[in-house]
Amino acid sequence: MLNTITHGDPTSLPPLLIAHGLYGSARNWGVVARRLADERQVVAVDMRNHAYSKWDDRHDYPALADDLAEVIDSLGGRADVLGHSMGGKAAMTLALTHGVRVNKLVVADIAPVTYGHSQMPYIEAMRAVDMAQVHRRSDAERLLAEQGVEKALQSFFTQSLDVAGKRWRLNLDVLAKEMPRIMGFPDIDAVWDGPALFLTGTESDYVRPEHRTTIRSLFPNARFAKIPGAGHWLHSEKPREFEAAVRTFLNA
Repeated sequence: MLNTITHGDPTSLPPLLIAHGLYGSARNWGVVARRLADERQVVAVDMRNHAYSKWDDRHDYPALADDLAEVIDSLGGRADVLGHSMGGKAAMTLALTHGVRVNKLVVADIAPVTYGHSQMPYIEAMRAVDMAQVHRRSDAERLLAEQGVEKALQSFFTQSLDVAGKRWRLNLDVLAKEMPRIMGFPDIDAVWDGPALFLTGTESDYVRPEHRTTIRSLFPNARFAKIPGAGHWLHSEKPREFEAAVRTFLNA
């Protein structure tokens, strides 16, 4: 099963499962998870090929959804699910293929569509880091900066750095091989009609008005909300506002 970080104890409310985005980890969600755990148990996962979870040659959304379903089964068989970016696509696939396990769905700044851009430059930047020069995280951040990686992403990426082991806790080879599937979305002949919130940042263009028709065709009870001043990393840029929006939806 995926590696998990659990916040809080079980309550009368459904547990909340959090699935991070590409190059992320359960640790990235500590602030939001701890705050939401005041009312319900919150379980953040390391997705496959990330952090402390299993490495596998397969990294497509049906496989990621199966991983999440396995975690939900260990929590009693039903949960609210929150996914960001890649994790949001995995959460949508989970709802479409394992719908009985999902109580409410929150999708953070991603749509069930194929994107034209690629995340490969970041893989190449991480591959270019000379681990012989890395003795602390700041060394890796400096080397990433030399590759043109912006400051905020330097800090984000190095959270997945094993300094002592001089390696990334990311299966970069498989993520590179599977990048077309990560940027795409599977063709699933299903509809999930449970409560779904598509939460986006006003400064992000990942979820566009033209995507809403596709979203509603798969998730007919979808609702939409925006967080002012937030970009794609809305949960880290505006954590209080993000937490409030998620809490309001889950408790409605």
